Amino acid sequence: MKHDNWIVFTPFYLLVVIVFLGIAHMGSNTITTLHQQRAVEREHRIVIDAGHGGIDGGATSCTGVLESHINLEIALRLEDVFHLLGYDTVMIRRTDESIYTQGNTIASQKVSDLKERVRIANETPGAILISLHQNTFSDSRYKGAQVFYSGNDKSRSIAQSMQQNLIQILNPGSQRKAKSAKGVYLMEHITCPGVLIECGFLTNQEEEALLRSKDYQIKLSAVIAATISSCLGDT
Repeated sequence: MKHDNWIVFTPFYLLVVIVFLGIAHMGSNTITTLHQQRAVEREHRIVIDAGHGGIDGGATSCTGVLESHINLEIALRLEDVFHLLGYDTVMIRRTDESIYTQGNTIASQKVSDLKERVRIANETPGAILISLHQNTFSDSRYKGAQVFYSGNDKSRSIAQSMQQNLIQILNPGSQRKAKSAKGVYLMEHITCPGVLIECGFLTNQEEEALLRSKDYQIKLSAVIAATISSCLGDT
């Protein structure tokens, strides 16, 4: 890396390292240990959406693990990282459950579930939405995280920065680019800035193993949270 680029990215890298060390030292007690930590007074609240859950398990990994379970593990770790940085968070779900409020069929319950996620995000003052998902593809060679953004400039700016940081720190050599989340119900109906992160491919054996590991989940959460904090000017 050239010296001038190093100067530009040093604050972000330092924040990632600080966050990672702050969480990692707690060992097996990482998840939710910081839940009671009081947030710093900030303009924004982070809404964390662990995709799927309950009746909707999402995709199934190459080792038989449901996407919804991995999404939730990462979401809980991400909440801890944001608390470490002093942010207030709103969790869409904390357990393996759907959040629908109506519907007599699975299809109608899934629609209700999506509408509830939109409602929570839109009713949270100063919200920044982060929706966590996992990717799959018929060709197991494909791997790498990809970030999608809702339809406003702040969302696009956050997504582009996050995509770059994920590549530099976790997915070196990846050619993936941040893209519009056009056609995704949740992202098309929120009024706040938001990004949807496909954290990796459950159909790639190597990456699936990483996505299930505590250490990688912590690193991923550190990059996501540090990027958001940097984009919001809180570093």
